[in-house]
Amino acid sequence: QVQLVESGGGLVQPGGSLRLSCAASGSIFRINVISWYRQTPGKERDFVASITSSEGTNYADSVKGRFTISRDNAKNTVYLQMNSLKPEDTAVYYCNYRDLRSVYWGQGTQVTVSS
Repeated sequence: QVQLVESGGGLVQPGGSLRLSCAASGSIFRINVISWYRQTPGKERDFVASITSSEGTNYADSVKGRFTISRDNAKNTVYLQMNSLKPEDTAVYYCNYRDLRSVYWGQGTQVTVSS
């Protein structure tokens, strides 16, 4: 079992910044991928960014140049630095852990971008 706890969400004005954290605990395999997804009411959960255990990264086109994903393997924590936030970034952000055998999700954290 792997437990994921997200934090850092909140209300921010357009153009502002937030940093989300995803703390992983439990049976974490050395080779894994941790990703961020986001979801708005009535829509599917969309991929935002991912980072492998060797720190390879991937981003959705909509966030490239604005969001940066990073990880601290010593703390088993992944971060999502979100800059130049737009109202369309408003969503519940979910952390996702995946290894060769399992997939786990966090409970989500709300991000609201509004003036």
